[in-house]
Amino acid sequence: MFHDQPTPFLAVDKSVMTANSLRMARFAAARGVKLRPHAKTHKSWEIARLQLLHGAVGLTVATVSEAESFARGGFLDIFIAYPLWVDAAKAARIAALLSTTTQLTLGVDSSEGATRLGEALREINLSSELQDRLRVRVEVDSGHHRSGLIPERSGDVALAAQRAGLTVDGVFTFPGHGYGLDRTRERAAQDEARALTLARDSLLTSGVNCKVVSGGSTPTASLVNPEQSSLDPVINEMRPGVYVFNDAQQWEMGSCQPDQIALTVAATVVSKRGQNVIVDAGSKILGADKAPWASGYGRVLDFPDARITALSEHHATIEVASEEEANNPAFALGTRLRLVPNHVCNTVNLVDHFFTFSSASDAPSLEERWHVNARGANT
Repeated sequence: MFHDQPTPFLAVDKSVMTANSLRMARFAAARGVKLRPHAKTHKSWEIARLQLLHGAVGLTVATVSEAESFARGGFLDIFIAYPLWVDAAKAARIAALLSTTTQLTLGVDSSEGATRLGEALREINLSSELQDRLRVRVEVDSGHHRSGLIPERSGDVALAAQRAGLTVDGVFTFPGHGYGLDRTRERAAQDEARALTLARDSLLTSGVNCKVVSGGSTPTASLVNPEQSSLDPVINEMRPGVYVFNDAQQWEMGSCQPDQIALTVAATVVSKRGQNVIVDAGSKILGADKAPWASGYGRVLDFPDARITALSEHHATIEVASEEEANNPAFALGTRLRLVPNHVCNTVNLVDHFFTFSSASDAPSLEERWHVNARGANT
């Protein structure tokens, strides 16, 4: 596979990625829900442009530096879905972002954080023109128990933000506890809808406008169906990220099928012993994530029964069903395999670029090298 490029490297199937992007965009549009994909998955201007072309209203990012990267790429509507604690330096960076975007939205999940944001922006004398481009959104905990406040207290934080001179446009959550097997996704989606309904009502009761009610992860996105929900059809914006590539976690949860996996790690078989096949791609390109429920450190796209059972920095151990299967010519020394990482967001952040190809071609070959523009943008 692509023997003109040394392994390991990331290969992105453009035809699958485009189909994934279109599928999610059409899904959201059919439900009257705006799509604001999380760009921390791909960190790529090229892919973000594709998502906006397919109907996304803007981008979600995780950090100020990710926002800065995408602003340099010409993206004008960015949501930093994170409860920032803003010091003077970060306030100056926010002001610079506001000068290059048409709208910037920030997350808050405490009265103290909202008050501090307002103070920091006053201290740098942010102009009224730039202030008009800034929105804040209250984050609530819908069961993941990370950041986010109790939904019923959302109105208190929204009022504190208004007192600090900030414009509140709604609420958001991340149903991260939807990652798992059995009916985990369904339960998380129900928790998400309940929490966001409570949060919206808390804002409205406090006299604060709640224009945006934002949720959705890749595992729970397919369960957003206001027309059939017994709950209030509250969500009007979705922020999935992984769907554009998919990964081994999504495969194991049933959020995607193998033919919907767009990104793989190309690796070469370098050693064999019994049922174990060793390749030259380890944790420094696959990442080391392994959820407690995961069956391994990743999968092999063309061999669904194989599992990556161990990782070193530059080696992955693939266990196949038997020594007889290990003697399959596909596992011969020097052959190349397509590995599916558990958590694609971490994998992308470990490389400077990825190579694209199209499986729709009669003779697929590497076509372009796309830069990971926001690699390492963690501040």
